[in-house]
Amino acid sequence: MLQCKSVDPNGRKTVQSAGLLGAELAVISLVKSQSAGRSKHGPARTVFWWQIAACVTLALLAALWEGLHGAVSALLGGFINVSAGLVFALMTSRSEAKSAGNTIRTLVRAEASKIALIVLQLWLVLTTYKEVVPLIFFTTFVITVLLSRMAFFERDT
Repeated sequence: MLQCKSVDPNGRKTVQSAGLLGAELAVISLVKSQSAGRSKHGPARTVFWWQIAACVTLALLAALWEGLHGAVSALLGGFINVSAGLVFALMTSRSEAKSAGNTIRTLVRAEASKIALIVLQLWLVLTTYKEVVPLIFFTTFVITVLLSRMAFFERDT
């Protein structure tokens, strides 16, 4: 349930939400309004590079700890989320939704595509790569998931 709370100085309505989806929409709206006239995907791009840096760093540490298969496991675990995040970003950035309904439809489709891609890639890695190091693979996977949530806290400057 979204309710109009007030109108900002630029004439845009701010929303108050009673649910998680509404909170995400409010954050997306805030990020879009703050980035007007600046880099269109600043926070998303920053988080993308954080994820890449985490994947490479963890792969180097895993290589020292478990060798080649540890490094490959770390890269696979991390890049599952990186690729899914790219799909989400492409789907939402190409949308030219003119109404709230179309915006929500786009977000739901993008999120569903992201989740389906993650499940498919997890299945592919776990069934085809027999030398996967599970602890390293899932640790890197979880760390990149947590980093993807940091886009909400990254400010566009």
